[in-house]
Amino acid sequence: MSLETYAGRPDERRALTPAQLKELSVRADMPGMVRSISHYAAIALVGTAICLVATRYGLPWALPLIVMQGFFVAFLFMAVHEAAHKTVFRSRRLNEVLGHLSSLTIILPYEYYALFHWDHHRFTQDPARDPELLTGAFPMSDTRLAIAYTGIVQLVYRIRLMVRHALTGSVTAPWIPDNKRALVVREARAYMLVYAALLMASLALSTTVLLWTWLVPLFVGQLFLRPYLYAEHTGCERTRSAYDNTRTTYTGALMKWLTWNMPFHVEHHAYPSVPFHALPKLNEAIDGRIRYRGQGYRAVTRETWRWFRQARQTGGRG
Repeated sequence: MSLETYAGRPDERRALTPAQLKELSVRADMPGMVRSISHYAAIALVGTAICLVATRYGLPWALPLIVMQGFFVAFLFMAVHEAAHKTVFRSRRLNEVLGHLSSLTIILPYEYYALFHWDHHRFTQDPARDPELLTGAFPMSDTRLAIAYTGIVQLVYRIRLMVRHALTGSVTAPWIPDNKRALVVREARAYMLVYAALLMASLALSTTVLLWTWLVPLFVGQLFLRPYLYAEHTGCERTRSAYDNTRTTYTGALMKWLTWNMPFHVEHHAYPSVPFHALPKLNEAIDGRIRYRGQGYRAVTRETWRWFRQARQTGGRG
């Protein structure tokens, strides 16, 4: 990935030698297996607790567990993200299995997302080409800003997009190459069949288990996922340099586990071939070069919120 600015200024701050990069980029199955199993185990454990508490004491008593489940379910986005980079496991097939399973869970088709994310890395913070900037309308009022921070608009958008791909067979996004559009349509239709089968099974069994252990938590979890995602680039420079266009947020061990070490986001954008489990070590090598350094997500969320309000005065240009 090029580290030149849009104005053409070269970035001379590459920190790693080729040998260091090769060492850090080694894929390993065990860290990915441990992280994947522990994340899904947490979802299974809390989901079981929701069912037991709701059955014995009533659904209102399970609401705190549903909120907790929201964290675990929504942040499967991180598994999708890492699998899209094919760095969770050595095997490409295992990465794809994890990617599709997690994508089905968060209703974000895997192959579509991988193509979306590829252009995000190629054109980070380029307002004309970065899909993350192209797909989100700039919130021009505090009300719209508050709604954007819930993440619900973004979730509904991707669900509608998947349905449109499945029903119309048409894919028009500029980040989807012509030779991949049929794949995106087939994927959307396959996902829709899975969701239809789950709906029919739930109706046949007269159960709302999936509603309260999966779908409602998925929507609730956007309240936590969206501010986290805004922290990655909001308020950073619009250049090609990962050291300038991305933020690393220093946070606790639990958050780093939940997010698969992606708070080390400058590190990830500077060297996207480095697997999630090696990002802390990469941080040790390039920490001094990082420009945007967040100190916890509450502080960064206040910072990104202020940036949106200030940028509104310049039409969203910052």
